[in-house]
Amino acid sequence: MCRNIRTLHNFEPSATTAEVEAAALQYVRKVSGSTKPSQANQEAFDRAVHDIAHITQHLLDSLVTHAPAKNREEEAAKAKARAAVRYGAA
Repeated sequence: MCRNIRTLHNFEPSATTAEVEAAALQYVRKVSGSTKPSQANQEAFDRAVHDIAHITQHLLDSLVTHAPAKNREEEAAKAKARAAVRYGAA
């Protein structure tokens, strides 16, 4: 599950709210051990996702770097090339 959590810091354009929420959801799924909580746990699950997304956004807003921002398309192309080497070209 955690393979879906991607680095969100130092990209241009910066991470969207949807990306931050998706990372929070993946984190809560991993920690809780379930991808879909029971009805009894749904409220706690949703609250955790919301709280973690909120804290993550604060973290991203607070981080400082002197490195140039990464380009999303270039990083995606590099990841695709690494996957082709690792898993073989499709």
